[in-house]
Amino acid sequence: MSSNISFEQLGLSTDLLRAISEQGYTNPTPIQQQAIPIILKGFDVMGGAQTGTGKTAGFTLPMLQKLESHANSSTSPAKHPTRALILVPTRELAMQVYESVRTYGKYVALKSAVIYGGVNIDVQIAAIRSGIEILVATPGRLLDHLQQKNLILSKIEILILDEADRMLDMGFLPDIKQIIQMLPDQRQNLMFSATFSEEIKKLAGKILKNPILIEVAKQNSVSDLISHIVYYVESKGKQEFLIDMIKKKNLQQVLIFTRTKQGADHLAQKLNSRDILSSVIHGDRNQLQRTQALDNFKCGLIRILVATDVAARGLDIEELTHVINFELPNNPEDYVHRIGRTGRAGAKGFAISFVSREEAVLLGDIEKLLGIKIQVEESNLGLKNQQTEFPNKTKIIEEQKKSRAFSFKNESLSKRSKRIEKMEDPLFSQPYISKHSDLISIQVGIDKSKKQIIHKQYPSKTLPALFIPPVTSKQK
Repeated sequence: MSSNISFEQLGLSTDLLRAISEQGYTNPTPIQQQAIPIILKGFDVMGGAQTGTGKTAGFTLPMLQKLESHANSSTSPAKHPTRALILVPTRELAMQVYESVRTYGKYVALKSAVIYGGVNIDVQIAAIRSGIEILVATPGRLLDHLQQKNLILSKIEILILDEADRMLDMGFLPDIKQIIQMLPDQRQNLMFSATFSEEIKKLAGKILKNPILIEVAKQNSVSDLISHIVYYVESKGKQEFLIDMIKKKNLQQVLIFTRTKQGADHLAQKLNSRDILSSVIHGDRNQLQRTQALDNFKCGLIRILVATDVAARGLDIEELTHVINFELPNNPEDYVHRIGRTGRAGAKGFAISFVSREEAVLLGDIEKLLGIKIQVEESNLGLKNQQTEFPNKTKIIEEQKKSRAFSFKNESLSKRSKRIEKMEDPLFSQPYISKHSDLISIQVGIDKSKKQIIHKQYPSKTLPALFIPPVTSKQK
């Protein structure tokens, strides 16, 4: 499609075009140009694009258009059955997608709600039972409602999985399979993500029916507006190196990633003790704390937001210039999502990584995934004595790989058998106990002053083992 195509040419309704115009948009992004017409025709879609390129609007707009024929102003819940389900992996992403639905559906009489853990479940029940056409949810909390029979999904026409690579990893797959069991066979399925591994595509084949693959950039690519920089720093010297960098470069808004929750807490405490105002966002922080930390960061009350990978998806921070990997992620694809918080909407960004000797292999994996050689910077921050010389990174990587191989070769047969057994998916033979139902939060309501935030835990419930046969195309 031509790059100067307008939203009017995509076949969207007058009400949607009005909402788009009010947001100041005139031309769709490449993923929107390609995805919207195909979705409107009813095809299943796998959509891949760099983060920050408009994937959310790419599925939200055609979804609203397809449901517009059901729009009505009736107060009867029976007139508002749930017709679209959007599943997302994190609380922050749930709120972002919900706001997109609200923004673009401003002039369409369709009701929507978002549910995720951490709030009194009675508030959610009331919202759901009032009738909603569009539901944005995280899997664990949705299963809570389905188990309590608060929600019926038999009228679902569109299923959307956002950030599908995370949604379909082994942590979320069992929840997804249980939810799909409760959906009608005849439905449209959409999956969107910044990354699609071959394994994820195979899993998607069990859910989507003859999907059309849309990739507007090469797989796992990142924005050309992002500059990648590596500093070699030993683990014990990283904190002082970071503090010196923030002060000497006068960095004012930085998102910093650590590998663990404890590491994030410890780093934020260290920064605050050195008069660098910081806050933390990770899975052990309740929703009120996470929301407050993010709001304070966005409005400039704090300079630094320290996060684990829970924040790598779904955070939309305008004009964020710097992302620092205090520690590299174990999964190279998480690097793509981390740095995708910067270099958004045409703005330049910097992705800085502190790499210790132990992380040389992880850096190699990231470079291999991206197909680039990341620039290594010499420090002029007065910490040269703390920087590590890596004269032969390839040699270090090979030594670590040999060490791992030797360790595996000498592993006892019984231990290796147990490890292989653990890799098998027990979903088809054993009961499943959701690990997520007490970790997810919800926020419902249009008037922000009336939103209730009450933190409560709900026990997980054991469900029977499941088997979902491969989806086959059905003649409509």
